[in-house]
Amino acid sequence: MKAAIVLVARVIAVTILLFVCFSVAGTVVELPGSAEPDADAGNVAIRLLAVCLLNVVVLTHIILRSRWAGWRLIVTVFLVFYGVTTFMGQIETAVFVTQLPPGVLPRLFAMGALIAAPFAALSVVILGKHKASTADLGPNVRLEMPASEWAWKLGVIALLYVILYFSFGYFIAWQNPEVRAYYNGADAGGFVAHMATVIRDTPWLIPFQLGRALLWTALALPVIRMMKGERLETVLAVGLLFAVVMNAQLLLPNAYMPEAVRMAHLVETASSNFIFGAIVAWLLSTRHGPARSVAAPNAPPAR
Repeated sequence: MKAAIVLVARVIAVTILLFVCFSVAGTVVELPGSAEPDADAGNVAIRLLAVCLLNVVVLTHIILRSRWAGWRLIVTVFLVFYGVTTFMGQIETAVFVTQLPPGVLPRLFAMGALIAAPFAALSVVILGKHKASTADLGPNVRLEMPASEWAWKLGVIALLYVILYFSFGYFIAWQNPEVRAYYNGADAGGFVAHMATVIRDTPWLIPFQLGRALLWTALALPVIRMMKGERLETVLAVGLLFAVVMNAQLLLPNAYMPEAVRMAHLVETASSNFIFGAIVAWLLSTRHGPARSVAAPNAPPAR
């Protein structure tokens, strides 16, 4: 009972920490025209608190169940949190959202860093994982695979991401007329016709998304490597990281994207990212090739 109370108190503390990080970073960066017209300040604060809580619940589990501790864990949390919440989303913003005022995009990248840096350091401290003594130095063979196995798995992952991206994008988001109007697009008359239009008008888009698939995978690797427990726990952790932490900010009102468009993208990307993250973790957290040879009795355990 005492342990549960302490955990709840720590989650509340980390949630407040993230809320403060968002608020301070927003004040420092001062995004021009970021407030949605007629947005109620109280409602925005409640939504931001909910976003922070969703993020913290997912990240708390990952931090507490990590084999790593101290600076290694802090740096990992920063890279993963910044990569998922800011970098992966804003590189698409740079490509697709053309209505941003000048200077907004670099400020979004800077704001993400100002949030992630103090949050990573202080959340690890608050959750009691800042000391090296809390690290797990037991044997860990996750991600230890021959180059040939890495090659075919990364190929499968990249292809899978492209399939999920375009199919969920078309059948969920693109069916919303407000989404099509926002991007100045039209329904070509079916998925095959839609993909033909994509290939004809934006031939660079598929290679771009193949590259994003590998970037997503790079963000998943440290989580897969450091997580304790069975494979299912890692699968759920990565799936929720990609689905919740990536997309929770779409709940926040802003002047750059109408709510109907944000909600359509929320359903689209939360569902597809969860499936993608779960499959990446499942595929990479275990060997699918020949079994490892048994180490000699006096050999040190793998780290």
